[in-house]
Order: sequence, then structure tokens, then C-alpha cells
Amino acid sequence: MPPTPTFPLNAWYAAAWDHEVKRELLPRTICGRKIVLYRTTEGAAVALLDACWHRLLPLSMGRLRGDEVQCGYHGLRYDARGRCTHMPSQETINPAARVRSFPVVEQHRFIWVWPGDPALADPALVPDLHWNNDPAWAGDGSLIAAQCDYRLLVDNLMDLTHETFIHADSIGDDHVAEAPFEVTHGERTATVTRWMIDIEPPPFWRAQFGRPGRVDRWQIIRFEAPCTVAIDVGVAATGSGAPQGDRSQGVSMVVINTITPATDRTCHYFWANARDYRLHEQLVTTQIKQGVTRIFAQDEAIVEAQQRAMDENPDHIFYNLNIDAGSMWARRIIQAMIAAERAPQAVAAE
Repeated sequence: MPPTPTFPLNAWYAAAWDHEVKRELLPRTICGRKIVLYRTTEGAAVALLDACWHRLLPLSMGRLRGDEVQCGYHGLRYDARGRCTHMPSQETINPAARVRSFPVVEQHRFIWVWPGDPALADPALVPDLHWNNDPAWAGDGSLIAAQCDYRLLVDNLMDLTHETFIHADSIGDDHVAEAPFEVTHGERTATVTRWMIDIEPPPFWRAQFGRPGRVDRWQIIRFEAPCTVAIDVGVAATGSGAPQGDRSQGVSMVVINTITPATDRTCHYFWANARDYRLHEQLVTTQIKQGVTRIFAQDEAIVEAQQRAMDENPDHIFYNLNIDAGSMWARRIIQAMIAAERAPQAVAAE
């Protein structure tokens, strides 16, 4: 019996930042599928299976000829739909000669690929990460090649109490671990809301707030299946009305996270940090990106060490705490998506 999959296929996954996909061949593994990405001469992003129909050489080892990919072994050429348009030394092209093409959407500065049933690839299901290119927000991000199950990063993002212990020199303090929180969920989403009222801000937020004084701090973490987490964070002057919705006396950020499984033990972690203040100051953008890069490197070390320990102790039973409520709901939603995809296969096998 094949192992139970760890990720659903009928979903949009970020395959690359928009600037990564050029008039060049970019190989990337998405949900166990080796894919080659490129842009046509008109700028449209294309995703094909990275394997020539003829002898399975990765197409990413070939080159572009116009809008077509030419295999680097025998010169077979494929158009953006994956259909072979040229074979060497013959005029007749085998009608079976094609490679799989994947639905692609370019949105919110990411190239999204649908690795599952193309008939179900609804662009309306692309996660809303509009802050990434909204003129009312400014910021930047990067990509981490994480050596762990993507769900460990989802766990990490859904439970920010770890900030107290991992990020004590920047965004963490005792208030994060001790403040009460609320968890809600829907069919495809889960949200963790935490407010820290009348506190001294930690170093990172003290610098962003830009003036002395106590603050009300918030963290509103929203998971969208299967692996996107947008975190609304910020601080405002204590008593200025932030908990009631008036953030005019504070600063807000959205930490954008979307994690794409490569294999069951590796993933692509796309992140960005968008802010609603000092929008035209590139220095602020660069400083925040550098700071967040250091913070996320600490998270990367933790989840990769966790993955190694799990591999060394495959029979270990995990027990959940109250703080795990958000990640538990996220995992239940992911598992429901996987089960829904496997149900037709089980019926067909009977």
C-alpha cells in the first residue's frame, strides 16, 4: 500500500517569486513533481513537467527557442501547452509526444502552480496576499529552502508563543507566552487572535513604534488551507483604541507566509513583510527585511532540528498543549483536503 500523502494536490502553491521566472529555464520541485518554469516572449509564466517525453532528460537542461523549450539531448521542442512541435530527422510527430503542463496564475508577486486536477484549478482559490503589491503597503521578502515537512512551519506560525523563547532579542517577551488568545476556524481557515494590553514593547517593536511609552500589541494569525499564513501584527499607544479598531496611533504589519511542499521532508518557504507606515523609505524596507531574515533563520534552525529528531524517533507520540489549538485546526483542515482527494481513489479500487 502506498504511503498516505502529506499534502493535497488540488490547491494553488507558490512556485516562485515573480522576479525568479524569466526568459530562462527554472527547475523547481512542487509537491513531488519536478517542474520547469519560464516566461514566453510576451511575459506569460509557463509550468511544464521537467522531463522530455523521449528519454526523460530534464527539460531544464535544454534551452528556450522562442516560446518553446528545446530538449538538450535530442532537440525535441515543446510549446507552452506541453505539445511536441518538432522531432529531429522526421516530419511526422508522434501525437502522444507531449509533456504535462500545469495551470499557472501570477498574483500578489508570486507564480502559483496547481499540481492536481487541472479541471479544478479555479483562480479564485489563490490565497489573498494582496499586501505584497498593494500601494498602501510597502515591504519585501525572500525564499527559504527548508529541510523539513512543510507542516512544521505551519505549526510554527500558528503558535507564536515560541517568540518568547526563540526571539527574545527582537520580537519576543514574556507577554507573548502568557497572554490569553482565541481560536476560531472555518472549512478552509483557522485564526488565532492574541492581544497584549499595556505592555513595554520588545526591541523590534520599540524601534518601529518610534517613540517611548507603553503599547497595546496584537497578533492575528490567519491560516488558509493548505499552507498560507498571513499574520496581522502591530503596536499602538496604550488606550488609543487599537483593540476596538482604531490603529491610528500605532504601526501595523502583515507577515506574509506561504509554504510549498517540495517533498515530504523539504519545502519552499516564501515570506514577506509588508507595513503601512513610512512607505517610501527604502532604508526602512531593507532594515526590516534584514531583521526578519535573522528572525526566520532562527525558526529555520528549530524546525529543521525538529525534523531530524522526528526522523530519528519515528514512533514518538506527540501530545498537544492549549497553545497548539491553532496548529491542530490547521492540520485537521489539511488532512480533510487530503482525505477528500483520496476518497474517489478508494472507491475506484473497490
